[in-house]
Amino acid sequence: MKNVTRTICLTLALFLGSVGTGCGPDFNKGVAAYESGDFATALGEFRPLAEQGDADAQYNLGVMYEKGRGVPQDDKIALKWFTLAAEQGYARAQHNLGVMYDNGEGVPQDDKTALKWYTLAAEQGVANAQASLGLMFEKGQGVPQDDKSALKWFTLAAEQGYARAQYNLGVMYANGYGVPLDNKTAVKWYTLAAEQGDADAQYNLGLMYEKGQGVPQDDKSALKWYTLAAEQGLADAQYSLGVMYANGYGVPQDDKSALKWYTLAAEQEDAFAQYNLGVMYYEGQGVPQDDKSALKWFTLSAEQGYARAQNNLGVMYYNGEGVIKDNVYAHMWGNIAASNGLEKAVEFRDWVGEKMTPSQLETSQRIAGECVRKQYKGC
Repeated sequence: MKNVTRTICLTLALFLGSVGTGCGPDFNKGVAAYESGDFATALGEFRPLAEQGDADAQYNLGVMYEKGRGVPQDDKIALKWFTLAAEQGYARAQHNLGVMYDNGEGVPQDDKTALKWYTLAAEQGVANAQASLGLMFEKGQGVPQDDKSALKWFTLAAEQGYARAQYNLGVMYANGYGVPLDNKTAVKWYTLAAEQGDADAQYNLGLMYEKGQGVPQDDKSALKWYTLAAEQGLADAQYSLGVMYANGYGVPQDDKSALKWYTLAAEQEDAFAQYNLGVMYYEGQGVPQDDKSALKWFTLSAEQGYARAQNNLGVMYYNGEGVIKDNVYAHMWGNIAASNGLEKAVEFRDWVGEKMTPSQLETSQRIAGECVRKQYKGC
């Protein structure tokens, strides 16, 4: 909150979440100095007031230490000033104090103390605190897990226009957490958050349009929302956008665009995107055929436990594609994929096994067990 209105004390929103006593000329001079980037003067005005017990100044001083503006960044000193202001009932300081205990900034992480300060701020109507309190009830952090209480606090924050709470409320209605499942209401809240630029809400809204949940099925609308989320770097949306371009859903089929979006998601370690990218390199779709690149992406996906990628690795080892032919490793990956529930991998594993010696089979079984113990990494 950086924009300050100095003419009316009640709207001094640079730091302020509630009204304290800091509305005199010295305080306003500090606000004006902060606005102009003169942090040294702001500090000089706020510090004496803070030391005299002015809650507004204490809060502002806490913000300056928290952000390192005009002073070296120091969470412990920020915590000190936020605490002094919070103990006077200053709502924004209570919220910031909750954040610091929640994240262990300047103090050991402490869910129960975070809950205390979030609650005090939330009861004064601070939307951020209401949303944070909702998350704590949803996750059972510092309090028994309670979807109904989570729903209550998310609703209060969402009704104030707080995008993240609107998204969380959408999730709760979409899944029936603390409330009967209601896709139309989920779409309502996702839309409000998505229109404010929340990437997760944009992605979930895209899913609702793609699946026709709570809205008529509409690939073009799904594409729109996936694109907005993908452009913000959300891997799930990038993967979904890749699928839409690869299959021509809501857009002309375009392998190169599919490749672009799969690559962006794959580089963020999305296992499905890595697998699909491997397929595109293996088959030469939208890119020159390249077994080594296919092997790379199948390996990364397989290391995350994706059975189809594991089986494809087995096929590549069997055929010597991008790697030296090796029936032992072909059998190993087929065996691992089969153990992860891929039915066609059972047939492949057994077919390769028929071509192996007892010694090779024993080795394959042993290294498969080692691979599983290593969680598929470096196999």
